[in-house]
Amino acid sequence: MTAAVADEAPALRRGLITVSIMLATIMQVLDTTIANVALPAMTGNLGASRDTITWVLTSYIVATAIMTPMTGWISDRLGRREVFLISVVGFVITSMLCGMAWSLESMVAFRILQGVFGAAIVPLSQAFLLDINPREKHGQAMALWGAGVMVGPIIGPTLGGWLTEVLNWRWVFFINLPVGIIAFLGCSSSLPKFARKIRGFDFFGFAMLSLGVGALQLMLDRGGEVDWFEAAEIWIELGLSVTGFWIFCLHIMSAKSPFINPRMFVDRNFSAGLVFIFVVGIILLASMALLPPMLTQLFGYPTTTTGLVMAPRGIGTMISMLIVGRLVRLVDARLLVVCGLLLTALSLQMMINFTPQMGSGPIISSGIVQGMGLGLVFVPLSTMSFATLAPEFRADGTSMYSLVRNIGSSIGISIVSVVLSRNIQINHTELSGTLTPFNPLLRGFLSETGTAAPATLARLDGLVNQQAMMISYVNDFKLMMWVTLAALPLVALLRPPKHAPVPMAVHAD
Repeated sequence: MTAAVADEAPALRRGLITVSIMLATIMQVLDTTIANVALPAMTGNLGASRDTITWVLTSYIVATAIMTPMTGWISDRLGRREVFLISVVGFVITSMLCGMAWSLESMVAFRILQGVFGAAIVPLSQAFLLDINPREKHGQAMALWGAGVMVGPIIGPTLGGWLTEVLNWRWVFFINLPVGIIAFLGCSSSLPKFARKIRGFDFFGFAMLSLGVGALQLMLDRGGEVDWFEAAEIWIELGLSVTGFWIFCLHIMSAKSPFINPRMFVDRNFSAGLVFIFVVGIILLASMALLPPMLTQLFGYPTTTTGLVMAPRGIGTMISMLIVGRLVRLVDARLLVVCGLLLTALSLQMMINFTPQMGSGPIISSGIVQGMGLGLVFVPLSTMSFATLAPEFRADGTSMYSLVRNIGSSIGISIVSVVLSRNIQINHTELSGTLTPFNPLLRGFLSETGTAAPATLARLDGLVNQQAMMISYVNDFKLMMWVTLAALPLVALLRPPKHAPVPMAVHAD
C-alpha cells in the first residue's frame, strides 16, 4: 500500500464514522421537539386529556436526564462502540413502539424506554469525534457535532408538524426507522473498538444524582401546569432535588470509587465550560420555545409557515459553525466566544423591537444573526472545554456536558414561560386600566367603530390581549439579552486550546 493510500484510508474512515454518528445524533435530538406539535393529534387517539398528554414529553425528558450520567460507566464496562450500537438499535425499536402505542400508558412506557436508550447517543457521539480526530482538528469536529445538536431542535417542530398534517402523528416516530438503519450500518462497519475498563458501580451515587436530576426535571416540566409553588407537588420535587444534589456532592468527595470522579472538575476549562454551556442552553431553547407560539398566536402563522420563518436560524447556525471550525485554529477561541455572545445579544435586541404589525423580515434577519452568534459560541466552547481534559475522563465529561446543557435548556424554558404568563396578566390589567371614558383615544375609537356594542368591545379586548402578549414577549427577549451579556465575564475563565498534536486514542480492533 502506498503512502498516499495509507494516509487516505483513515480520512475516509473518519468521514464514514462522522456521517454515521451524526445521523444517529440528529435522530435523537430531533425527538426532543418533534413530538411537541403532534400532542393535540395524540390526545384523541390515546384517550388522554390536555393535562395528561404532556407526560409524553415529560417521561422522555426525565428518562434521558437520569440516564445521561450513566454513559461513562456503561461505556467503560461494555465498550464505547457496543454501547453506541445498542443505543441506536434500542432507540429505533422503542421509536417504532411509540408509533404503535394504543394508550397513554403504553406511550409513556415506550417514551421512557426511548429516553433510556437515547441518553448515551449525544455524549458518545461527541466523545467519538474527539477520539478519532487529532487535537488540531477538534474545532472542525465540534463544528459538525454542534451543527447536528443545535439544528435538530430547530427543525423538529417543522418536520413534526408536516408529518402530522400530511400523514399522521405516528410518523413522527416511524421516521426514525430509515435514519436509524443507515446510522447503525455505518457505525457497525466503521466505529473503532475501545478497550474496556473494570469499574465498580457506585449505586448510591447514581441514585442520589438520579434523584436530584429527575426531581428537578419533573419540577421544571410540571411547574407551569400546577401554578408552580402554589402546589405542594413542586415543593416536594424541589426538596427532593436539593437533597439529591447535596448528598451526591458530599458523596463523590469522600467515596473511594465515586460514580462521577470529582478530579475532572479540577480542570478549569472543563468546569468553566459547564457553566458556559448551561447559559447557552438557556438562550438556545428558550428563544425557540417562545417563537413558535408567538408566531402562531400573534401573527397567525400556520405551523408550516412558522417552520419556514424559523429555518434561517438553523442555516445561520450551520454557516457560522462551518466557518468557525476552521477559524478556531487561527484565532483565539475566547475572542470567537465573545463575538458570538455579542451577536446573540444583538439578535435579542432586534427581537425587542418586534411589533404585531411587522412582516416576517425582522424575524428572519434576527434569526440568522442569532443562529450565527450561537454557532460562534458553541464550537470554540466545546473545543476549549475538552482541550485540557484527560482522555480517561472523556466519556464522563461529555455526558456531564450534555446533562448540564439539557438542564440549562429546561430551566431557561421554564423561566421564560413563567415570566411570559405572569407578564401577560400584569400587562393586560395595566392596559385595561387605561380604558376609561376619560381616555380621548378610546372615545375616538368608539366614534369610528360605533357604540360600545358587544362586537366592538370584543374587538377592543382582542387588541388589549394582543398588545399585552407582545409586550410580554418583548420583556422575555430583553431578559435573555441581559443573561447573554452577563455571561461575557465567564470568558476570562477559559484558556485557549493548544494545537500541538497528541497521540490518538488507543483502541483494540
